[in-house]
Amino acid sequence: EQYTKNKADMEQGLFGVKLALKVLNEYYAKGDKAHAGNEGGGSGVIGLLEVVESDFTKGSAEMTAAEESAASTYDTESKENAIEKATKEQDVKYKTKESTELDATVAETSSDRSGVQAELDAVLEYLSKMEAQCVEKAETYGERKAGFEAELAGLKEGLRILESETAASLLQRGSLRGVKRHVA
Repeated sequence: EQYTKNKADMEQGLFGVKLALKVLNEYYAKGDKAHAGNEGGGSGVIGLLEVVESDFTKGSAEMTAAEESAASTYDTESKENAIEKATKEQDVKYKTKESTELDATVAETSSDRSGVQAELDAVLEYLSKMEAQCVEKAETYGERKAGFEAELAGLKEGLRILESETAASLLQRGSLRGVKRHVA
């Protein structure tokens, strides 16, 4: 927009300078000698206008070249940005798909892990029961001593019962020689 305004101003200025040069050249080209005393001043003004015309032409050319360069750069960057945008959109699409697949894999793996953990817990529980039944544990001295004392006490009790039963049975049969029953 700025370029369009500036270009119009430059073209209008260049047109005005060319018109002024044409008028002055025509005026001083007449055979009329009414301006003979001012001819040096006229050529100075014409020279100055020619320099201004050259500057306007050069400025217009530079401004046009700069605008064309900027437009080319803009087009190139726009194309690069469009390519980069499309690439990033594809990346987002693929990353989203990959994320969804990974979420599904995580859910499946978690489910598998739960099942395997339940199986492992059952196997470990069974193993501990089997170990309790199958693995012989060494008794400590205190446990063995208590076991022996209990066994000895049981044997003594058994002996006492046997002695009392045997004595009573023998007395009842009267088989003990020389032993008579006491009547109370």
